[in-house]
Amino acid sequence: MGVGGEKFQLGTVGALSLSVVSSVSIVICNKALMSSLGFNFATTLTSWHLLVTFCSLHVALWMKFFEHKPFDSRTVMGFGVLNGISIGLLNLSLGFNSVGFYQMTKLAIIPCTVILETLFFRKKFSRSIQMSLSVLLLGVGVATVTDLQLNAVGSILSLLAIITTCIAQIMTNTIQKKFKVSSTQLLYQSCPYQSLTLFLIGPFLDGFLTNQNVFAFNYTSQVVFFIVMSCLISVSVNFSTFLVIGKTSPVTYQVLGHLKTCLVLTFGYVLLHDPFSWRNILGILIAVVGMVLYSYFCTVETQQKNVEVSPQQLQVKESEAAPLISDSLSKVENGGGVVDDEPLKVPMWSSKYSRE
Repeated sequence: MGVGGEKFQLGTVGALSLSVVSSVSIVICNKALMSSLGFNFATTLTSWHLLVTFCSLHVALWMKFFEHKPFDSRTVMGFGVLNGISIGLLNLSLGFNSVGFYQMTKLAIIPCTVILETLFFRKKFSRSIQMSLSVLLLGVGVATVTDLQLNAVGSILSLLAIITTCIAQIMTNTIQKKFKVSSTQLLYQSCPYQSLTLFLIGPFLDGFLTNQNVFAFNYTSQVVFFIVMSCLISVSVNFSTFLVIGKTSPVTYQVLGHLKTCLVLTFGYVLLHDPFSWRNILGILIAVVGMVLYSYFCTVETQQKNVEVSPQQLQVKESEAAPLISDSLSKVENGGGVVDDEPLKVPMWSSKYSRE
């Protein structure tokens, strides 16, 4: 493998590691904020996350850490608004459904993404990849899904949340490649639209779900401290989300999201003494087996493609699915790339993570 491939592999592993560490950190922070301090305004908090992310990127642009690269404004606006709506729908889904059904909603994102990419982008997923994803979903389902209480409104909201989340994550990957922009450039341009969308709908949505007014909440020094910490960590979460999807694929990002779910369950038991059963342990072990199989099969298939195509073709050929840690991945131009008792993934991190 050449120097370029080694650098790309290192960058991908770094992006995956940053995503896991920052996501687990923000889950712990938001769990303290929401569960212990009673600040349950998830959608409004997410709008603040995005606003702080935009301000941080604006400072980075001013310091010339990256170059501003404008492109199709309508695409950016549509992408930003769609991301904001998907986060709102995921929070609504959690509000109208049981935790068990909400977990099923998250699990449905992977097969939905596979179907959309197969139908509209003609991507092919081998039987081995499909089998490993099935094992992963089975494990996460065993570990997290408890009850499945159904209702019409909740089911419709979940369906809309799944569709918008899948489309937003696929767009995150395709926009970066189509317009040859980096994850930082895309995040910088889309953040204002995402933040504005959530800032407008957040207070109404949170008020509807919690029967509380975010502006009338008692903001003690402790609450303010955790809000500031959450916003600062969110900069890393949002950046790493775009970066991971740009460097790998939406499906790989969802696999990574379920790894975070298992880590959050484990850390919750070890650090916060959350209830933990043999069912949780069995589910996490099955999920880990699925992740290992997914990474292995992706690595094998990528190596086979490297043998079949020339180096010039390989540079412009996208990986059909990238493993969590791959020995060789196609190079993405300009680099980069978009939570529960829950995670997420939400296109952006969604405060749903801290609800379980």
